[in-house]
Amino acid sequence: MSYSNTDLIQLKDFYQHQLLQDTVPFWFPQSIDTVHGGYLLMRGQDGDLIDDDKSVWFQGRTAWLLSTLYNTVETKQEWLDGAKSGIDFINQHCFDTDGRMFFHVTREGNPIRKRRYYFSETFAVIAMSAYAKASGDEKIAEQARHLFGECIKYSSTPGLLEPKYTSERPSKGIGSPMIMINTAQQIRETIGDPRCDEWITKWIAEIENDFVKHDIKCVMEQVAPDGSIIDHIDGRTLNPGHAIEGAWFILHEAKHRNNDPHLIELGCKMLDYMWERGWDKEHGGILYFCDVYGKPVQEYWQDMKFWWPHNEVIIATLLAYTMTGDEKYAKWHKMIHDYAYSKFHDKENGEWFGYLHRDGTVAQTAKGNLYKGPFHLPRQEWYCTQILNEYIEKTIKYENQSL
Repeated sequence: MSYSNTDLIQLKDFYQHQLLQDTVPFWFPQSIDTVHGGYLLMRGQDGDLIDDDKSVWFQGRTAWLLSTLYNTVETKQEWLDGAKSGIDFINQHCFDTDGRMFFHVTREGNPIRKRRYYFSETFAVIAMSAYAKASGDEKIAEQARHLFGECIKYSSTPGLLEPKYTSERPSKGIGSPMIMINTAQQIRETIGDPRCDEWITKWIAEIENDFVKHDIKCVMEQVAPDGSIIDHIDGRTLNPGHAIEGAWFILHEAKHRNNDPHLIELGCKMLDYMWERGWDKEHGGILYFCDVYGKPVQEYWQDMKFWWPHNEVIIATLLAYTMTGDEKYAKWHKMIHDYAYSKFHDKENGEWFGYLHRDGTVAQTAKGNLYKGPFHLPRQEWYCTQILNEYIEKTIKYENQSL
């Protein structure tokens, strides 16, 4: 199948409507904590508050969203003010005395948990850079660049952070180069940083050389330091949706680099490999985990359908289609779009359920917790709108030039 221009215009209108009339209104303004600052995001099906603790990841992610809406959709003062609430809360409560960030705090900002990795920091970087662009606050821009530098150190200096495991079976995950690619892309597109291009090239090379296995048509989630497969349960476990998220980061970079053909090919191969492994041919949707050799997976939620991989696959398939014109990606995009919006979307209350059983029935009704909030879904709807706006404009311009 293929998408006509009319189809794409309707799809763009759909994503824009869902973002601005369904997803964003579910969260705002009710989730902005007017007492302590930041955001109250642990919410049930109808938006009721089920816990007032705060995920530090989501203080940054939410400030990024509000700032990005302000920068790219409409200069609404409520979005800018909402973003500032998150930035202020992060700076007042989310950094430990060693400069590292917490993961989980109370409503007031008292620390509960700190994790070994630096994802809280990366989400703070994208929040600060987007907010600095929106507000013109150069002090926040410099803080974002400084924190980005710290993240580079964390990601590239072995032993700098406390290890999770012993040295008996060393490994590395695709998550680090992936999140750093996206962090660098975000800071480059908002406030700029001269380090971005060089480091993005290094991180893409690491993914291509160590995690993408063309011989077995796979993208590994975890490998040995030399890139070899670790033939144990953890080493064999794949997360197709996560790998496909990495694929669209690389396609996004290809677009930035004047449609770099090598990066387009790499991103599309990553998508191809993991669609084949992840798409549930019996029930539809993307399986959460699978084994590289088809062996049983340890995690008991391995065949559930989580919301966020579907957001990432919707983006990746649409981006691949608009960049290559390959009708296969239009077909896949329609399959994942139709599945996700029919199964995850709560038509009565708005937003998406986060967790489905394999057959597509709702496993539990929470819309927000430490790991789910206003990020993957609104980012997907926002970015798909951006992709389609650009593609439609180019198509119309080309057709007019051909007349």
